Amino acid sequence: MARTIRDAALQTRAQRARLKVGKKPHWSTLIAGQLHLGYRRRGKDAAGRWLVRRYLGHERYMITPLGVADDFGQGMSHAEAQRAALAHKGRPQRRGGPTVADAIERHARWLRSDRPLAADEFERTAECHILPALGATPLARLTTDQITRWRDRLAAAPAYNAEHEPPTTEERRRQRRASTNRVWTCLRAALNKAFADGEVDSNAAWKRVAPLKHTVAARKRFLSVAEAQRLINAADAPSGFRDLVHAALLTGCRYGELCRLQVQDFKHDKLHITQSKSGRERWIVLTEEGVAFFSALTLGRGGEAPLLRRYGDRIWEKDDQQYLMAKAVKAARLTPRAIFHSLRHTYASLSVMAGMPLMILARNLGHVDVTMVTRHYGHLESGYVDAEIKKSAPRYGLVNVGNVRALKRPRG
Repeated sequence: MARTIRDAALQTRAQRARLKVGKKPHWSTLIAGQLHLGYRRRGKDAAGRWLVRRYLGHERYMITPLGVADDFGQGMSHAEAQRAALAHKGRPQRRGGPTVADAIERHARWLRSDRPLAADEFERTAECHILPALGATPLARLTTDQITRWRDRLAAAPAYNAEHEPPTTEERRRQRRASTNRVWTCLRAALNKAFADGEVDSNAAWKRVAPLKHTVAARKRFLSVAEAQRLINAADAPSGFRDLVHAALLTGCRYGELCRLQVQDFKHDKLHITQSKSGRERWIVLTEEGVAFFSALTLGRGGEAPLLRRYGDRIWEKDDQQYLMAKAVKAARLTPRAIFHSLRHTYASLSVMAGMPLMILARNLGHVDVTMVTRHYGHLESGYVDAEIKKSAPRYGLVNVGNVRALKRPRG
């Protein structure tokens, strides 16, 4: 039997503003015992989000996100949310209950309403690694053994670029296991949301599955200043790739962040990243070289024009950089080979070795804290600290320690 709920007033912005802020949604009945419209606001200064809850029977509910509420002028109104919620009335249920594919789809929708870039990456990962093996499996029938066998097969599979680096090396195995953990994190997030939304009665099947161990390693491949200069000179100028490479080295931005930059995002001595992988905006502080570089790029151009252009009038899109990067790396004679993401590692590594505090670097790179920076670049900070200690610690002139004689103890 469906639980009786206390209806909340959700019709107007003023009514919703008086509701308690937090993780728990407020519900309003659309069809008694069957369908409810929900509203949840996690912060006083943040817009709320509409939800719909549909009763499945046997004390089970399915909760689906609908979109952002119009609390600050833009978004879905109460009437629009009602119509969207009523569209869920009487939707047929799959035999055997919701499947892994259903959980993936719902989690992707939820991500897209909050972090669209993360949703794109999540969907690509699921389509390639999760859905072919587990997509048709009902959540209620998913077992720990089934997930473990899927995880282990994924870790043992050859890498996509196995023709360049043999998958039998220890480093290649570590990288593959690290990739497997990232895929497992995506699947676990979808399964946990399905459990939280009431799509499945128990999370015991995946709660027992631990990530693979010994997968973390410090970032090793980054360019020296001389190598970076060679790469910039070797990068194709007519296509605009040289500017793209130079911008990556000056900012540490991801490729996707650079592609979305507009002229108006460069202001004074900073670069505004309005949309990042994590969904948070940030300001990147530029050096005098960076200010001069971006000033030249933006001179006399409209604010909404792309900051970095491809062939003069086109924007950079997904994978446009790969061929040009491989070509530039070959022309610059860089060994071992580098990929475009190596430019982000180069920015971080050279900054750490120059003495930039890890918290400041983490903020410029768009990380919440120093965990990722410490994991991948902390060893470089240790090397910098070691060099500074050796340079500044006191000396006492005792070069030949063996010639030092102990003082005689006085009699008395």
